[in-house]
Amino acid sequence: MELNYKFDFSVNRENHTVKVTREFKAPLTRVWAAWTEPETLDHWWAPKPWKSKTRSMEFEEGGKRIYAMIGPEGEEHWSFAEYISITPERNFKFHDGFCDKKENTIDELPQSAWSVDFNGHNGSTTVTVTIKHNSLSDLETILKMGFREGFTASLENLDEVLSK
Repeated sequence: MELNYKFDFSVNRENHTVKVTREFKAPLTRVWAAWTEPETLDHWWAPKPWKSKTRSMEFEEGGKRIYAMIGPEGEEHWSFAEYISITPERNFKFHDGFCDKKENTIDELPQSAWSVDFNGHNGSTTVTVTIKHNSLSDLETILKMGFREGFTASLENLDEVLSK
């Protein structure tokens, strides 16, 4: 399937920020749902052959998502997202990081603040994700862990989900 969409992945080391802009050939309501409903989110959030499994998710201000990235050998890497603000079909913000299976934060691994903006136009939706890290070292660690490749692959998974 050949896709004709807008895509930009930029890194600002001075501000410890990653910015990803991605267009999807789907209406705003469907793209918003894909980012905010755990059943759909789990279908695209992890780069193949990994899978995402949400244990719990309260998509509301002050709510939290606890999920695991599950590898092809069954290994689990747990994470959390704590929702800070939500403006339906426009933006949501969350703080994320790594945790263990019991939801204890792993302080040795980077945490970040995400802002996810949605803009619907003519049946397509542009999503702009801005991720702010606490330090250049945290940003570099995430990039070395393969964030660029993994998140890009996950967004391609989202194309597949939205086309069904």
